[in-house]
Amino acid sequence: MEHPFVVKIPQIQPSRKQVAPQSDVADIREMFREINHRYMVYQPSAYYAAVKRGLDIFVSMTFILLVMSWVYPIVALLIKLTSKGPVFFIQKRTGYKGIEFDCLKFRTMYVNADSDTKQATDGDKRITPIGKFLRKTHVDEIPQFFNVLLGDMTIVGPRPHMLYHTKYYSQFIPYYNLRHEAVPGITGMAQVKGFKGEITAERELRKRIQWDIYYLKNRSIWLDVNIISTTFAQVVAEAFRSMLKK
Repeated sequence: MEHPFVVKIPQIQPSRKQVAPQSDVADIREMFREINHRYMVYQPSAYYAAVKRGLDIFVSMTFILLVMSWVYPIVALLIKLTSKGPVFFIQKRTGYKGIEFDCLKFRTMYVNADSDTKQATDGDKRITPIGKFLRKTHVDEIPQFFNVLLGDMTIVGPRPHMLYHTKYYSQFIPYYNLRHEAVPGITGMAQVKGFKGEITAERELRKRIQWDIYYLKNRSIWLDVNIISTTFAQVVAEAFRSMLKK
């Protein structure tokens, strides 16, 4: 006779097949990888933040007073003589914590409707005669030192992307938005590693993001100084090679 308060539990034979579906396992692994990345992003000390900001102010003011003061009249005249439109090109970019800001550059393209969505390519017909030289020598980036002085940008940090690209890339690049945990920079780790200019392949973009995250995890004053000095050497070398080709 069976006891009325005893519930019989059927025996279940163990099976190795009773595991979570591969898709669920992949999702779980991806989730833990993202958590790991978020905790590994180095939060800089107050000392580092203060020194970095002081360096930004000093360098940006030096460039504005000693370089921009004589570069601007020359570049402005050349831009006006070769194309119609303003001297400066102001574009919305994604900044720190995903907040939009106005990024300042010398205009290198003819005024067009695609400037906020389509990245300039090598041999792009939208680029003006003087624009090609400005882009090759990176002179077009000099006005961004005003952004640095205002605090929207820094000397060293992940390069700010167009709003359209931020929305698009974040849909398929893992940890893409982690790069917004730092103030965007004029130059960065990805750039000194050779990933700059036109993005031609998804693999290249992924490498850029990997280097951005590497910087976030390892940023320090010494790393910033190293990136600045390397960038300066690369810009001088590129300008020299450009002159030799002519």
